[in-house]
Amino acid sequence: MSTAPVRTDEQRTQALAKALATRQERARVRAALRDRSLQPVDVLLGAGDEPVWAAMRVSWLLEAVPGIGPARAQRIMDSVGIAASRRIQGLGDRQRAALIALLGDRP
Repeated sequence: MSTAPVRTDEQRTQALAKALATRQERARVRAALRDRSLQPVDVLLGAGDEPVWAAMRVSWLLEAVPGIGPARAQRIMDSVGIAASRRIQGLGDRQRAALIALLGDRP
């Protein structure tokens, strides 16, 4: 088992600030999905430009969409062939296209 790298106080502070900003952006995206000011298709398509979006789990994205809970999200992921731990950046072209087709017609 490897040990954690030795960091200075400044490096540790920077890492904590970066982690906080990432969590806040993820929360903002999920809230925007819930209030429908952001569409899930936009997140899937924009993940190439937004590293925080790309690192989100697909299940988190689906569960933030109104009308999709954990069970329905799992059924969608199973039907498309997406593992429960998959992140948006790890989706294949066919998986991404299938999700866009499924989510594109949502109000």
